[in-house]
Amino acid sequence: MAKTILVVEDDPNIADLLQLYLTKEGYTVALANDGGKGIAQFRAVKPDLILLDIMLPVLDGWSVLRTIRQESAVPVIMLTAKGETQDKVTGLHQGADDYITKPFDMKEVLARIEAVLRRTSKDEGKGSKRRLVFDKLIIDLDAFELIVDGKRVETPPKEMELLFHLASTPNRVYTRNQLLDEVWGFDYFGDSRTVDVHIKRLREKLEGVSDKWSLKTVWGVGYKFEVLPG
Repeated sequence: MAKTILVVEDDPNIADLLQLYLTKEGYTVALANDGGKGIAQFRAVKPDLILLDIMLPVLDGWSVLRTIRQESAVPVIMLTAKGETQDKVTGLHQGADDYITKPFDMKEVLARIEAVLRRTSKDEGKGSKRRLVFDKLIIDLDAFELIVDGKRVETPPKEMELLFHLASTPNRVYTRNQLLDEVWGFDYFGDSRTVDVHIKRLREKLEGVSDKWSLKTVWGVGYKFEVLPG
C-alpha cells in the first residue's frame, strides 16, 4: 500500500512541486496551506510522514509540531528557509526527525524521506523488544512512556528514542555521530550538541534512581547505558 505524506506548506509553488515529485514516486499526497489545516489533515489522514514548513500562517510549524507530538510519533521533516544551526537544533529538540533547508533539491528531499521511513519501519519491526525493563525503570517505545521509580515521566519522543537505543544494547559505547545517524537517521554535519543536550535532559530525569544502571559518558568517545552485573 502506498505511503501517505502530508505536506504542510503555504507557498503554492513549493507545495505543487512536492506533490508532483512525490506522486511520481508512488506516494499518496495530502496538502495543507496553513498550520491549522495541517493539524486537521494530520488527524483526518493519519499520514505516514509529514513535511512541515516552519513559517506558516494561522499556526507556525513549531506550534504544529508540538501538537502533533502530543498525539503521535509520526515522522516529521521540517522545511525551513533558515540555515542557522539554532533553528535546526530547536526542531530536533522538539521532536522533528529531520530538517531540509530551502531552496532544496528534490533528490535530497526524496532521499531523506526514504531514510526516515526506512528507519521508522525498522523500529516498528522490533515488536516486543520495544519495551525494556530495568531496576526502577521501564522504557516503553510503543506507548512512548518512561516509568521511573513507578512514576510516569513526561519525555519528548527523541529523548525516548535515544534512551531506548542506548538501553537496547547495554554497555555498548556509541559515538555522538553514530547516535545522530541511528537515532535521528541523518548526518548532522558533525554537530553533536543535540546529542549532548538530550543526554543532559535524560540524566536530570534518571540520576540517582538506581545503582544497577546509569547513563555514562565515555570521555573522548561518546555515551553508553551501563548495566552492572548481578
